Amino acid sequence: MRTQYCGQVTESFIDQTVTVAGWVHRRRDHGGVIFIDLRDREGLVQIVVNPDTADIFEKAERLRAECVLQVTGKVIPRTEGTINPNMVTGKVELVATDIEVLSMAEPIPFQLDDKNISEEVRLKYRYIDLRRDEMQKTMMLRYKVTRTMRRYLDDQNFMDIETPMLTKSTPEGARDYLVPSRTHQNKSFALPQSPQLFKQLLMMSGFDRYYQITRCFRDEDLRADRQPEFTQLDIETSFMEEDAVMNLMEGLTKTIFKESIGVDFDYDFPRMAYSEAIQRFGIDRPDLRIDMELVDVADLLQEIDFKVFAAPAKDPKGRVAALRVPGGGKISRKEIDAYTKFVSIYGAKGLAYVKVNDLAAGIEGLQSPIVKFFPDQVMEIMRRVGAEDGDIVFFGADKAKIVNEALGALRVKIGEDLNMLKGEWKPVWVVDFPMFEADEKTARMTAIHHPFTQPKATTEEILNHDEPEQMLSKAYDLVINGLEVGGGSVRIHNSEMQAAVFKLLGISDEEAREKFGFLLDALKYGCPPHAGMAFGLDRLIMILGKIDSIRDVIAFPKTQSAACLLTAAPGLVDNSQLDDLGLRYKKPVLEQSK
Repeated sequence: MRTQYCGQVTESFIDQTVTVAGWVHRRRDHGGVIFIDLRDREGLVQIVVNPDTADIFEKAERLRAECVLQVTGKVIPRTEGTINPNMVTGKVELVATDIEVLSMAEPIPFQLDDKNISEEVRLKYRYIDLRRDEMQKTMMLRYKVTRTMRRYLDDQNFMDIETPMLTKSTPEGARDYLVPSRTHQNKSFALPQSPQLFKQLLMMSGFDRYYQITRCFRDEDLRADRQPEFTQLDIETSFMEEDAVMNLMEGLTKTIFKESIGVDFDYDFPRMAYSEAIQRFGIDRPDLRIDMELVDVADLLQEIDFKVFAAPAKDPKGRVAALRVPGGGKISRKEIDAYTKFVSIYGAKGLAYVKVNDLAAGIEGLQSPIVKFFPDQVMEIMRRVGAEDGDIVFFGADKAKIVNEALGALRVKIGEDLNMLKGEWKPVWVVDFPMFEADEKTARMTAIHHPFTQPKATTEEILNHDEPEQMLSKAYDLVINGLEVGGGSVRIHNSEMQAAVFKLLGISDEEAREKFGFLLDALKYGCPPHAGMAFGLDRLIMILGKIDSIRDVIAFPKTQSAACLLTAAPGLVDNSQLDDLGLRYKKPVLEQSK
C-alpha cells in the first residue's frame, strides 16, 4: 500500500512518484491550497492538494486529525522560504495525484502535542498516546537496544532459550502472582519472578551460554521505576568467574550505549566495594555525578552531653555522619524544613545543620542551633568535612541504617535541587555485597540477593560463622547515575554448600525439598561452576532516554495500583470459569441486599 515511509521521502525522491500511508497529523487550508502533514513511525511528510484536482480536493476538505490516508503523488522541492530545517523531509513536498481515505477518525480525546494531559487519560487511550512523537522515539529506542543486545550476545556465542511462564511458587523475596489450575484443583502455578532456577538448570544441562529477553512478575507495591510485570535481559554462563562475567557484561553495556545513543565509554568502569559505597554515599547504588560524601564524625562526639549525638556515637550499630553541601549556605530555613520532612520518610527524627558563614571567625562564624552542645568539637568537624565559607553541613545521628538511607537520599535530592550533577554518565560496579542480613521483624537471616548466590566462604565457614552478617558474597551490581541497571552473582554449584545456606536462612530440609527439590536433585548429577546477570530492560531504557517514569518506556503499562486502564484489568470473570477452577467470588454486600 506504500512505496516509502513518510519520514523517508527526502530530496533523493525529487521528480519521482511515490505512495505513502499514515495518519493526518494536521491539515491547513491556505487560500485554496490544502496542506496535510502525514505521519507514520518514521516521521512527517507535507502533502499538497491543489484545487484543480476537484475530487481529491473534496476529500481533503473533509479530513480531520488522525484520519488514515493512502496518498500517491509527485515529489517536488519546496520553494525558497518554505523549507523546514527541523524536518528530515523539510526540503520537499508531495503533490497529491490520488488520495484514498482508509479510515475516518472521530475527534480524539486529546491533542498529541498537548503537554498537560493527565497520565490517567494517557493510559486509558494508550493507543493514541503511543502515536505521540516522544513515545514513538522511546519505543524505537527500546527496539534498538534489544536488537543490540541480541547481536552482541549472538556474537559471543550465547543461545536464546525460553523458560516457562507457568511454574512453581518459590520464596524469592516478593509475592508471586498465582494462576489457579483447572486440571489440578486447589493447586496453583506461579508466574516467574525471574527465570533464576531454570537458567541454573540450563547450565546443568550443558548450555553454557544462555540468554533470554523475558517477562517477570512480582506482586509488590509499585513506584515510578517499578511495574508488576517487567522485562529483563537474563544471562547465565558456565565456567566463568566474577571478573570474566563482569567484563563481558561491561562490553555489552558499552555497545548498547554506543549503538543506541552514540555514547562511547573509552575507559574501564570503576569498581567499588559495597561497604565503601555505604560508608561514602549511604547507599549501594551511588550517583557519582554528585560530588558530596558522608563523613563519619562519631569518634568526636562520644563524650559530649548532647545525647542525640552521643548515644548513636557510642552504639556499635549506630552512626553519626556529616554531609557537607558546597555553597549550601544559601539554602533557606523553609527549604531546611522541607528537607527535614523529606528525611523523615527514612525514619530520621530530625535534620541538624551548621551554616558556615565565616570559618576564620571560629565558632562565632557558624550559624546553628546545635553548635552550643559541642563547641569544642565543631571546628574539628568542619576541618574533617572540608567546610568552606558559604557551605552548609547536615548531620545524621541514629541507627546506621537510618542515617545511611536518610543522608544518602538527601545527598541525591540536594544534588538535583542545586544542579550539582557533574558529567553526563557515571557507571560503577558495586561488588563484595554482604551475603546475609537480619530481618528486622523476625531476626532471621535473609539472603540479600537470593539464596543461590555463592558466599565467599567454605561450607564449614557458613555452618560455623558467628557473625553471618559479616560474610561476603560473589555478587555484583552495575550502577549508572544512581540507578541499578543490572545485577548478578556466581551461583552455588554443589549440594553441601546449598544445604548450608538454606540451614543458615532457617529453611528446613522439608521446606527446601518442597520448594527447591528439583534444583537440589539436579545439583547431585554434575553441576558446572556458573554465574550470571540480569539487566532491567525497562530501567535501562529510562536511563538511556532520560525518562522519569517506567510507565513511559512500556507500550501498555499498569498504573501504580497495578491496574490497566485501557482494558479495565483486572476484572471479574464468569462464574462458570471460576467453577472450573474450584473458586467462587463472594457477592458484594450491596448486591446481596438487593
